[in-house]
Amino acid sequence: MDGSNCDFSPLKKQLEDGIQSLIDVLQSNLNILGKENYCVLGSLEGAKEDLENIESMAATYYLNCYLSSFTDTYEDLSISVQQLSKLRHGALIIVERGESIEPIMQKGTQIGALVTPKLIESIFYPGNPLHDGAVLIRRNEVVSAGNVLPLTRSVIEGKRFGTRHRAAIGISEQSDALALVVSEETGRISFALDGNLYPINTTEPIVFKGH
Repeated sequence: MDGSNCDFSPLKKQLEDGIQSLIDVLQSNLNILGKENYCVLGSLEGAKEDLENIESMAATYYLNCYLSSFTDTYEDLSISVQQLSKLRHGALIIVERGESIEPIMQKGTQIGALVTPKLIESIFYPGNPLHDGAVLIRRNEVVSAGNVLPLTRSVIEGKRFGTRHRAAIGISEQSDALALVVSEETGRISFALDGNLYPINTTEPIVFKGH
């Protein structure tokens, strides 16, 4: 990922501080490694948790970078997925970038409306006929909903994904699109890009103004 042209300053500073703190902890463990009456295992376990948090924070930072480059409504999308996460309403949102994904998906229902949190949340409300499919975003518009995407055939060791996550990875393998996913079971938010799935840090709001 390349975030060199992105500046979400508060989140970037938080990420830098987290990485530096982890470096300090690892350096401290390195300095005392081998000393009697001291075991670094407990500290390393904590460092592992810190690294996972940093990875999630980095994913949040890069998500903002990618979304802000291809849609002016990235704040609305962020509000939408956070609300869907709180309600544990499953969702799959595809943001087109340079390539059209329409040739590689089964088209759903045409929408043709500006992206708003209320619209996105209503589409994925349980019981809505369109809630099981994917929403397609092109620039600032909800193009369509209820779309069916190709599923990944990749097997990721130690991971079991549901249909939404497999579809998100699948479309990102076959195009340059970015896919946002909200888990119905856990409420966790992830995004897929270039065939990889990244968790999003939801302990803080996803969007930080200052771009």
